Amino acid sequence: MTFGDQEPILGSSNPYGGSSPINRLVSAFHMLPGIGPRSAQRLAYHVLRSPASEAQELANALLDVKENIILCTSCQNLASSSPCSLCDDSGRSQDLLCVVEEPLDVVAIERTGDFKGNYHVLHGVIAPRSGVGPEDLKIEELMNRLRISDNTFKEVIVATNPSTEGEATALYLAQLIHSLDLKVTRLARGLPTGSDVEYADIDTLGRALEFRHEI
Repeated sequence: MTFGDQEPILGSSNPYGGSSPINRLVSAFHMLPGIGPRSAQRLAYHVLRSPASEAQELANALLDVKENIILCTSCQNLASSSPCSLCDDSGRSQDLLCVVEEPLDVVAIERTGDFKGNYHVLHGVIAPRSGVGPEDLKIEELMNRLRISDNTFKEVIVATNPSTEGEATALYLAQLIHSLDLKVTRLARGLPTGSDVEYADIDTLGRALEFRHEI
């Protein structure tokens, strides 16, 4: 199957119809974060031009993720089994816990090679304007984990993003964790205000871990 050099802009002049397979695929890609209309269209046409085996592999990978990825019952990170490989690693420091917003933040910190403790993933931050409160995050799981640790953890690093919501969440967590007589630290200002842990370069993130401070 061949196509012309010009890709049609799907919309009111869409030649395929609103419910055509091509339009549905473009719409599906457009729902992904960071994918605009033209990027969605290019991805759809890439799939269309690719061998059927590649399209099947993509479909199988998507279904596999939805069916087989779970949350680790300990750290709440995405995993294929529970406890996850990080929680099950006896070589990691058992007295240090790093609390992050999202699973991708764990990936970013692990890339530095500077942190050998454990993690806890909140799956978001407190954001009243968006209707997200403490009860919508994995905060209760965090506190239960700290309470039953029999004083195993000595320090909790709150590594939420240096955004307004991230700072508010960090202060909220600090108040809760201080009640358990645990040391609470915050990543140092190696991270620019408004940036995400996920997108920080390795050196910046490493310095932020090294020069964290108590809150």
